[in-house]
Amino acid sequence: MNKRKHKPEWFDNDAYWRETFPFMFPKERMEIAAETVEKVLGITGIRGGSALDLCCGPGRCSLPLASHGFAVTGVDRSKFFLDKARASARSAKLKIEWIQSDMRNFVREDAFNLVLSMFTSFGYFEDRDEDLLILNNIFRSLRPGGAFLMEVLGKEILARMLQDSSVSTLPDGTTLFEQRKIIDDWSRVVTDWNIIRKGKARKFTIRLNLYSGQELREKLELAGFSNVKLMGTIDRAPYDSQAKRLIALAWKPTD
Repeated sequence: MNKRKHKPEWFDNDAYWRETFPFMFPKERMEIAAETVEKVLGITGIRGGSALDLCCGPGRCSLPLASHGFAVTGVDRSKFFLDKARASARSAKLKIEWIQSDMRNFVREDAFNLVLSMFTSFGYFEDRDEDLLILNNIFRSLRPGGAFLMEVLGKEILARMLQDSSVSTLPDGTTLFEQRKIIDDWSRVVTDWNIIRKGKARKFTIRLNLYSGQELREKLELAGFSNVKLMGTIDRAPYDSQAKRLIALAWKPTD
């Protein structure tokens, strides 16, 4: 595992993950994880072995993978998320390896049959070259013939559905105001999360690099992946004008 030091960025603030958790991971999103993982296994054809859930969050996909018999490693830099993941695994009596690490630092050579990067857990870094570093790390961590599946919000989808602002309210009255803007010639989106809970407001700003389908394909191929396929849903719909997500499936060559 690499041990590089990185300057603090927005995602290093665990308060952000704590405060936004109820909005990011409502009960319904957690409950459909098993179905999502089943579809991932159908897409990849991989039904066993070792799996890496990169940026695993609260273990949403790690637990179903372990239930299918995979030897699962969940990596996340957030202690808050990993504590929740550990508690869920204990409750389900599942054995999962949890590692707290910046994904730029995690490499385990030729270790995994399957790697997942779900729920737009890619493109966090100010330096876009570090996105390629992540893909290189994943490529190195896969066994020959292994599959990598990632899910992000593609640039084309965001262009179609972008709202400058939106409001969400939880049953307990906590309210989230989101304000979004595109910067750097459509290469990044900046979102302000303003959360009001019991009369107190907190603001967090997140920055994500944006990729079109073609740009993501090129990044994956540059990292060494082959047979890259793009899809618009986890049900294998094409990546076209009706796509809901940008899902990329890529393979590490066997030779």
